Amino acid sequence: MAAEEFDDTALDDPEALSAADTALRHLAEAGTRVRHEVNASREAMAALLGAPRPRAVVAAGADARLLRAVLEPWCPVPFVAWPGPSLPGWAGALDLVVVIAPGAHSPEAASAAAEAVRRGCSLLVSAPTSSPLAESSASRSTVLFPSQTTDVLAVAVVVLQALHGLGLGPEVDAEEVATALVNTAVLCGPRSDLGGNPAKDIAMLLAEATPLVWGGSVLAARAGRRFAEALRKASGRAALAADAQHLLPLLTAAPQKDIFADPFDTGRAERRPVLLVLDDGAEDVAIRIRRSRLLGEAESNGVRYRVLDHHEGGPVSRYAALHAMGQYVALYLSLGLGRLLGPAEV
Repeated sequence: MAAEEFDDTALDDPEALSAADTALRHLAEAGTRVRHEVNASREAMAALLGAPRPRAVVAAGADARLLRAVLEPWCPVPFVAWPGPSLPGWAGALDLVVVIAPGAHSPEAASAAAEAVRRGCSLLVSAPTSSPLAESSASRSTVLFPSQTTDVLAVAVVVLQALHGLGLGPEVDAEEVATALVNTAVLCGPRSDLGGNPAKDIAMLLAEATPLVWGGSVLAARAGRRFAEALRKASGRAALAADAQHLLPLLTAAPQKDIFADPFDTGRAERRPVLLVLDDGAEDVAIRIRRSRLLGEAESNGVRYRVLDHHEGGPVSRYAALHAMGQYVALYLSLGLGRLLGPAEV
């Protein structure tokens, strides 16, 4: 089978799915990883009790953006996501630096943690206990959350719980997040056939298409960017996640489908866009207006679209469900294209 041809039978074929078993199992265990990280963090949580409120919070390292998406609308003190290296020039002993590096292989995280220790900042680090990062960031002002997995979402849930305990972030129900991930695994897992599996359905829709991904809220937009990133890995093709004003011109300019084109001439077929809308239930008026405009423009120009929605639970659990569904779509797309993703890529 040519790499550009999509084999939809692979999505329900036991033999083909068995080749993806490791990656599918990795996705299915996402809820378990959240629970595992929470159980391992109890001692660190206790160490934070009574800690004073910092002047400002710096979330440092490559994975700081997820914390920003949750904390920026809520945090009662100045908050900045700093992808690194080092720290902002103003950060000092009155500030809290948060570093997430579950794989412990982040130069940005190591640089930020070392600088926080040098400046006497309060430091919250999530990393493996025996890692060089954990050792180099040790100080009287450091609390280490010993990460058990390399799952950024699972580790972030624990850190967000800790920040809520300090009055710096919203309440995050870890069990609710874990349940959302488990339910998504049941809905999108390999045992659910094409007729009732939204992830397989969307993978088929994207077989010969260019995905355009939009999420209205801050967290839905974050899930959309991760979705597009996974789709690029899965297909080796373009996939764009962007704001509505950037997607609308692409929908307006979408080439009209040629009803006389040879459906088997894949070498000459032009990939038309497919709009994927991530709906986490945010009811802000501006979000509703943008969503309506996007869907209306797609319908007016004959562009196919799908709405992936999850409205149950808090913002982080809704984000987790949408993010997980996107990972399933990418995995099934890679399976159908003969470009199977490994567990480290989903």
